[in-house]
Amino acid sequence: MSTNRPPIIWLNVVIFSITFAIAALGAPLYAFYVGFDWTQIVMLLVAFSYCGLSITAGYHRLWSHKAYEANAVMRFIFAIGGAFALQNSILHWSSDHRVHHRHVDNNDKDPYSAKMGFFYSHIGWMLREYQASRYSDYSNCRDLQKDKIVMWQHKYYVPLAVATNFGIPLLFGLIHGDVWGALLLVGVVRLVLSHHTTFFINSLAHIWGSQPYTDKNTARDNGFLAFLTFGEGYHNYHHIFENDYRNGIRWWQFDPTKWLIKSCSWLGFAKNLRTCPEDKIEKARATMLLKRLQAKLATAPNSSVCLERLEEEYEALMLKISDYYAAQKRMIELKKRRLVKHYESFEFVQQYAEMKRLLDEQRKSWKMLTAQYA
Repeated sequence: MSTNRPPIIWLNVVIFSITFAIAALGAPLYAFYVGFDWTQIVMLLVAFSYCGLSITAGYHRLWSHKAYEANAVMRFIFAIGGAFALQNSILHWSSDHRVHHRHVDNNDKDPYSAKMGFFYSHIGWMLREYQASRYSDYSNCRDLQKDKIVMWQHKYYVPLAVATNFGIPLLFGLIHGDVWGALLLVGVVRLVLSHHTTFFINSLAHIWGSQPYTDKNTARDNGFLAFLTFGEGYHNYHHIFENDYRNGIRWWQFDPTKWLIKSCSWLGFAKNLRTCPEDKIEKARATMLLKRLQAKLATAPNSSVCLERLEEEYEALMLKISDYYAAQKRMIELKKRRLVKHYESFEFVQQYAEMKRLLDEQRKSWKMLTAQYA
């Protein structure tokens, strides 16, 4: 990065400063002297969720990563919600994000590189013209420029952002009977919460958490951040398998964005949901665990013996994973063709069952050995 400090983006500085000050000072004072009721709090949560899911399911997983396809109704709802979230247009946001993934942690190219520090990756990158040359370069989003809703929202982003951020709270306030309370809670507090929870993914999710899948970048998995960000906290997984519509891949992992997308697919609003093959996920976890244990055992007594055994078990696990999932793929094809009960397929079905048994045994062996060395 250049040592010369780029020009300040005063509009962003003013918006972030004023909204944060009002949310931190004005809202508590209003709550103390006037008070908020449960209807206003529920509306705050609804508006916050609408903004958040429009960013996570729309801007992020739909448009930035093409992790699934959505119909025009769903795309329009997300386009309005994205303007309400006040995080720039779909086209601009997605372009920045694609650059981030392509050049993650590269201080000269990553728009919000975590290696520039917490403040920079959280909000500082938006306060100065650090990479002004790319602000209107959308060459990495030619696919999105074919989407009429994306281009409509990009063209009318400012009036849409003004209309939603003032109009929705104002309308609610008029209906509810407390305009100032609505503007404070549903307008400003909602906006600040929406901003900073999203910004946590660029900052905290690259600092705080575990790296079960890769250490080739700073991204971390963090269940607490997932709770704050509609499932985006499983960031280490996301950075290695970015085109998966899920971030939390296990049923128990908090990922309401995943649940929304899946539900919409059942209703016919979304289709072609992309997932990463299970064998690649399992291999990535095992490889990362091997790497950690190799580093730990390197300085231990009799390390050569331990390392040799560990690497043998790892190679055996990789082989059995490959064999089993290749067989599983063939089994799925046979089921589609309704040939599983066919005489010629009987022997393969038995082989498939045996491969599954051997893989389960190898998994147990690997788990016991790695637990011993951990």
